[in-house]
Amino acid sequence: MRLHPPQKKRSKQPKETPKSQPNQSLPGERGELIAATAAAAAMSGGIARGRLAEERKAWRKNHPHGFVARPETLADGSANLMIWNCTIPGKQGTDWEGGYYPLTLHFSEDYPSKPPKCKFPQGFFHPNVYPSGTVCLSILNEDSGWRPAITVKQILVGIQDLLDQPNPADPAQTDGYHLFIQDPAEYKRRVRLQAKQYPALV
Repeated sequence: MRLHPPQKKRSKQPKETPKSQPNQSLPGERGELIAATAAAAAMSGGIARGRLAEERKAWRKNHPHGFVARPETLADGSANLMIWNCTIPGKQGTDWEGGYYPLTLHFSEDYPSKPPKCKFPQGFFHPNVYPSGTVCLSILNEDSGWRPAITVKQILVGIQDLLDQPNPADPAQTDGYHLFIQDPAEYKRRVRLQAKQYPALV
C-alpha cells in the first residue's frame, strides 16, 4: 500500500481589499458647494437690498411732509431698490421755498457700509453741489461722517438743511461758492430763480 505524503493545508489568503480612493465629492455635493459659494458672493448685495426694503417700509409708514422718495420702477413694473427717485422741498421762509428739487440716490452693493451717491440735476446751483450734480455733505462722506445707521429720511432732511445753510469751508463749485461769499444779493437772486425752475409736480 502506497502512502502519499500528507498535503499541506492551504492557508486561506485574506481577501484583497480595494485601495481606498481619495475622497471625491459626489455630483450632489459639488452642486451644493457651488450654490453655497454663489450665496456667499451675493451676500453683500442681499444685505443692501434687505436694508433698502426696510427703509422703503419705514418711509411709507412715516416721512416728512412734501418729501418724495421711491425706488426706480423698471420696465417690467418691478422696483429697483438700488436707485431711488426723490424730491426735496425748499424750506418755508427761505429763498429756496417754492422749489421741489429732484434728487437721485444711487446705492451700491456695499450699502449700508458705504453711503449712497446723491445727485441733483447736472448744473444745479449750490456751493456744495459739484457741476455733475453730486452733493458734497459730511454725512455722505465715507471717510468721515457716514455711519451705517443713517437712514434715507436723515439723508434727505440733511440735504434740505444744506440748501439754505451752505458750508463755505467745503465748496464743490466755483460759481455758487464765489457768489455766496462775494455777492450775497446776486446769490439770493439765483437761488430764487432756480426755485421757479422746479415747481411742485401736480
